[in-house]
Parts: sequence; C-alpha cells; structure tokens
Amino acid sequence: MRTVALFGTPLRRQHSVVMHNAAFAAAGLDARYELREVDAAGLVAQVGQARLEGWMGFQITAPHKRFVMDLLDEIEPDARRIGAVNSVAAGPDGHLVGFNTDVLGFMAGLRACHPGDLAGRSVVVAGSGGVGHAAVYGLAATGVGRLTVADLDVAMPRGLAEEFAGFAEIEPMALADPRVARRLAEADVFVNATSVGMLTPGPVVDVALLDPAATVFDVVYIPTETELVRQARARGMRAANGDRMLVAQAATAWTHWTGLPDPTEVMSAAVAPLLARADLAP
Repeated sequence: MRTVALFGTPLRRQHSVVMHNAAFAAAGLDARYELREVDAAGLVAQVGQARLEGWMGFQITAPHKRFVMDLLDEIEPDARRIGAVNSVAAGPDGHLVGFNTDVLGFMAGLRACHPGDLAGRSVVVAGSGGVGHAAVYGLAATGVGRLTVADLDVAMPRGLAEEFAGFAEIEPMALADPRVARRLAEADVFVNATSVGMLTPGPVVDVALLDPAATVFDVVYIPTETELVRQARARGMRAANGDRMLVAQAATAWTHWTGLPDPTEVMSAAVAPLLARADLAP
C-alpha cells in the first residue's frame, strides 16, 4: 500500500482523510491517506521517510507551508511565486516536487458563486495570510481591476503587495482604515480569506457596507453557513462558503499524484456528511 499523509499541527479534522481515501477506493488504488501531526523537526524526518519509502506524495498545512520548501528538490513556478507549498508529488526515485492547490481551489469556490468575468472588477480581500496570498494570486491572474487587501495590521497586506510587485498592483489597508468602507461599497466581489466566522464570531466586515449586487465568497467551510454568508444571502446577494474550495484543492492534488480523472464527485459525496455535522463546528 502506498502512503499519502497530511503534515501539520494541530490536525483536528478528518475531511481530507475521508475525501482522499474515498477517491482511492473508488479508483481501486492500493493507497491510504493519513494525518500526521509534526513540528518542524518532525517534518524533516517525515519528508525523509517519504523519499525512502516511495510514497505517492504528501500535503502540508499550517504552520509548515513555507518551511517545507527548503526540503524539496523542485517547486512549481506558481507555488514559488505564492511563497507556499501545500502539496508534494514524489517521483519513483524519491524526487520531491512541491506545488500549491490553494489557487485552483480558491478560484473554483469563487466561480461557484460568481461565474461571470472577473476582468476589470473591483475586489476587496480580507486577510493576507496563506489563503490570502493564494486568493490574490488567482484574482490578479484573471485581470481584476482594483484589488484591495485589508488586514488587522496594514504591515501584512503591505508585505504581500511588495511580494507581488510586478505581478499584481495591490492596495494595502488596515481593516480599521476609514477608506475600507468606501472600497467595500464599490466592490463587485468581497472575499473573506481569514478564519473569522470559524474560529471567532463574524462577519469580518459589515455586510451592509457592500453593494447588494456584489458577490461574497467566504473561504470558511465550517460552519456550513457563516454569519457573513447568512447576512449576505439575507440581502439577496450571491454568496458561498469554502466547501467547493475544500474539495477542489483535494481533487487537484489527487489527480496530480495519480494521473487519473477528476474525483470531485466522489470526494464531494464522501465529505458531505462531515460538512453537515454541526458538532464539528468550533
């Protein structure tokens, strides 16, 4: 049996395990996905084990998405530009190639509620961490117009703007900046790329500040309807949570490892009961 594992700490949820193992079973593959909580030293050891034992690959979540890059043989260009790896493919000779599924997952989730053209649109993103990086990268690649990134401390979106200079023009702001209200009123799309609504009460911004014609996308997938999404829908706005992003990220990695057809339908059906369980919400 070939191994695939998710490395990180803490690892509290079984969503990835359920999705990947359902897809392996449906395809008749002798492979198993598992969770392994590791610190930085443990990650080094696990990556070495993956090389020696001929794993299919592995995935990485917080807090190791940047650190793991120094342990790999090759990093795909998109992951290099984003500055984070969340998935690794292992070759038969132990050659490890890092890639990032966050961008494809984010765009799949966003397009589920905003199928129209994003070119020239005004977008506000709350959050400049790992998911924020992926969101901004994906949005910039579609040719959006004004792209504002806001966070608690303006230093974080300012750093993101500097990282992406030459690729994307980003307007960094602190969430408390009075100009944020004006940008929200002018936005065609608002994205919550923070954990607000999952780990802390939400919404991250006052939904009433948004144009009712705007689209709201919340990367949070637990609970199934965050306060941000609930309030947006109550105003008749197009809104979605991060469940499709979750599945798309997993499916992208799985096809990368196996070379087999997209397992989205199998993964979606397998994870649906977990997503519906209120007792799994924080």
